[in-house]
Amino acid sequence: MVGQIRVGTAPDSWGVWFPQHPEQVPWSRFLDEVQKAGYHWIELGPYGYLPTDPIQLADELAARDLAVSAGTVFTGFHKDDDQWKRAWDQALDVAGLVSKLGAHHLVVIPDLWRSDATAKVLESRELDDHQWRKLAEGHDRLGKALLEEFGIKQQFHSHADSHVGTYREVERFLHETDATYTNLCLDTGHFAYYLGDNLKLMNAFPERIGYLHLKQVHPDILAEALKNDMPFVDAVGKGVMTEPGGPGIPDFAPILEKAAEIDADMFAIVEQDMFGCSVDFPYPIAARTRDHIASCTQAARFR
Repeated sequence: MVGQIRVGTAPDSWGVWFPQHPEQVPWSRFLDEVQKAGYHWIELGPYGYLPTDPIQLADELAARDLAVSAGTVFTGFHKDDDQWKRAWDQALDVAGLVSKLGAHHLVVIPDLWRSDATAKVLESRELDDHQWRKLAEGHDRLGKALLEEFGIKQQFHSHADSHVGTYREVERFLHETDATYTNLCLDTGHFAYYLGDNLKLMNAFPERIGYLHLKQVHPDILAEALKNDMPFVDAVGKGVMTEPGGPGIPDFAPILEKAAEIDADMFAIVEQDMFGCSVDFPYPIAARTRDHIASCTQAARFR
């Protein structure tokens, strides 16, 4: 019998990128639809989207038999020294909340060199050696503080339009950080966005894979995006992160099976980037995605 890891979903799969946005699905509807779609585990999403009072949020989750796997913060440690305060202020809010709800992970996303809101180029797309050192030292410091203060593990998330996206960049990041404090939230779609081989990375660094985000990229739309140096936000609008079970890559089954081999308690959270979609669009996809995952492998459990 193959091992099974815990599969959930996230506000991102309902098109939620910001704490507040007039076109995003209301948080109560999101929770209702997560339950209806057959999931138990969710991520917090942008801090302030779901209620931030731990008692209120715990009650809302319990009423729907839901639980939180992780929260998310954003960092820019390769920049100025004041980035530590920015990161830790977020961590106090997010880790402080999710730790009260029983979560033990914090997904950490690096700042993008190109804005995911406006597509504006903000800085050079490559880091020099000094910036790489600052990036690695900052994440190890954050991971140590999270573990000591909250008992929470840092899971670093490589990202399209960020400085850590390609196989070689992720590999360098792992070599320059300490496995005690810094490991990966391997986002299958973002890693495939720059043609990275998820299974190759998982086989090369099994001890560094601490968490998964499940998504697929549409190969034809991805080819267009890369050919034309399309901003990630525009590629999302064209549907580059596609509904699982169609023409998208990578296949989930071997990734889930390898993850279960690494750690049967690992979380795999479905994240289909589709900011800007209609509020009626996500739920049917979320339900079909759950069914697809259940049908393609025995390495998934939804509790």
